[in-house]
Amino acid sequence: MESSILKAPRDPSSFPASLSHRLRPHASSRLVSPSQAVAGFKSLSLASSLFTARDANLLLTQKKREFLSTTWHISASAAGAAAVPSSPAAPVPRKPWQGAKPLTFALSVAVGVILRFFVPKPAAVSMQAWQLLAIFLSTITGLVLSPLPVGAWAFLGLTTSIVSGTLPFASAFSAFTNEVIWLIVISFFFARGFVKTGLGDRIATVFVKLLGKSTLGLSYGLTLSEALIAPAMPSTTARAGGVFLPIIQSLSLSAGSKPRDASSKKLGSYLIQTQFQAAGNSSALFLTAAAQNLLCLKLAESLGVIVSNPWITWFKAASVPAIAGLLATPLILYKLSPPEIKDTPDAPAIAEKKLQAMGPVTKNEWVMMATMLLAVALWVCGDKIGIPSVVAAMLGLSVLLVLGVLDWDDCLSEKSAWDTLAWFAVLVGMAGQLTSLGIVQWMSDSVAKALFSLSLSWPAALGILQASYFLIHYLFASQTGHVGALYSAFLAMHIAAGVPGVLAALALAYNTNLFGALTHYSSGQAAVYYGAGYVELPEIFKTGFLCAICNCVLWVAVGLVWWKVIGLY
Repeated sequence: MESSILKAPRDPSSFPASLSHRLRPHASSRLVSPSQAVAGFKSLSLASSLFTARDANLLLTQKKREFLSTTWHISASAAGAAAVPSSPAAPVPRKPWQGAKPLTFALSVAVGVILRFFVPKPAAVSMQAWQLLAIFLSTITGLVLSPLPVGAWAFLGLTTSIVSGTLPFASAFSAFTNEVIWLIVISFFFARGFVKTGLGDRIATVFVKLLGKSTLGLSYGLTLSEALIAPAMPSTTARAGGVFLPIIQSLSLSAGSKPRDASSKKLGSYLIQTQFQAAGNSSALFLTAAAQNLLCLKLAESLGVIVSNPWITWFKAASVPAIAGLLATPLILYKLSPPEIKDTPDAPAIAEKKLQAMGPVTKNEWVMMATMLLAVALWVCGDKIGIPSVVAAMLGLSVLLVLGVLDWDDCLSEKSAWDTLAWFAVLVGMAGQLTSLGIVQWMSDSVAKALFSLSLSWPAALGILQASYFLIHYLFASQTGHVGALYSAFLAMHIAAGVPGVLAALALAYNTNLFGALTHYSSGQAAVYYGAGYVELPEIFKTGFLCAICNCVLWVAVGLVWWKVIGLY
């Protein structure tokens, strides 16, 4: 009689759960390792003690087939995978070159190398001076071609002048203590205060409300403000950095025009360049509008050229050509560098709503306003009480720091200020050393000899000397430095050529103001406006040169006629 167990069905699914689990293949994987197979065989051996030999053989055969089938499947899959060629890995993109641009770097260096080693040195010039001139020209070329950022390239020029033994360390870094440069740096911090407190935005909104129907109207409003402030504020750098740059920045940002961005062309670039060029004419309009104006008359007096009733005489002679220049500048730049935003008929109404939304003036805005009024008052009257312009600016910044309107992190994060300090100090230092080493004197002597050999009439001599005096400013990074180095020499050449003394003295002084807008390093205000980041370097040089031509034509055409009328010649 058979056991009841032997009568159990042969379907493995009917086995006890514990045994059935041990016999089922794992659902998580088709792969069965040899050790797992052995364990399975042992399980079958245990089961065979409970079943008949026939049942055990059937189960064992089934497990063997399953194991072989799984092994064959894995082997076939591996073989198939080996037969299919793997796709090549995607190439890792190379990082772009972060260093100097090779072509412009080579061209910039080549200018200095050619002058130093292939152009014969004049006998009147020392080797040290000639070598410094080569380094200076390479530096200027690099600033135009931009193989590296401006500050980095200027630092390379500074390093070269020291490594080559051309300048000692102290001389190379002498301009880093220049008062004008630090006035420029602090003016950037003032601009940050205008932005941070919202005062700049409020003033800009008022401008838009009054004059904002067109970009041209805004430009004329700023130009008029420049002319009105100029006679009471004899620092063009202070006017640029402390008053107009914050307003222009706020106007530009409110119009979506950002620095160092394609959107700079919307509004910021045009307003910056217009105000930059207008500053030259406004400084020439009044004797007290720029520090170098008084210096010019003092030097003229030392050569025997006396300008009677100087403030009135200066203003009367400059009034017609300077006002013509102020009126023409926004229109000229409207053609040379047109803004993308031209007409804004709804702007005044929008500005009115914005002013209402801004609410009353905040405490920090009042502090900022009072501090700037204090600084302006000291800029106007500081010389009478022994406070230079840079000290007035330092006092203003100290007030803002003490009262918490600005913190030191605000100053540290103002990269434009520190970048301007680096490159502008390098250029001012090099230009000063060129004067000290006699390069500038050699150039002026060469011009004088050429004029005397031509036996020109005094009007022709006037034109050539004025043009030479103007263009030599490409080698200077300071208007006052240019006056100190060349004004007396060129005035003496004018007098020797028969040019009327007062006419020559005033014309040279007016040109001293106009060439302040020639390059990004030609004056303190130039560094301020360029540092704002709205105008690229090649455009600065292009518009500077074209506007210089326009100003010269305007001053010659209008000025000579007017000067004849008032009896200067």
